[in-house]
Amino acid sequence: MAGLATGVLGSVLLAAAWRACDVGVNGAANGLALIFHGALLAIMATAWWGVLIGYVGRWSLTAALLGGTAGAAVMAWIFVALLQVPDGYRC
Repeated sequence: MAGLATGVLGSVLLAAAWRACDVGVNGAANGLALIFHGALLAIMATAWWGVLIGYVGRWSLTAALLGGTAGAAVMAWIFVALLQVPDGYRC
């Protein structure tokens, strides 16, 4: 569930950045790209959360939750930073 939330959060942030920079052809093209990018981010975040909860959570659930949250935030930040403007310009 946390991985899915990370994917949705990353997609929402990326959509806002694309809207602000006027990136893309139209809403439909951007929406399809956001679905694929968000799914990839959700899969990576789910794996991250699974490893932390499954391995670190055995000893300390608090450490696993803090590490998972920090890792998900870093993943979403990198996701938006890399894909913010695919054409290469900065707005």
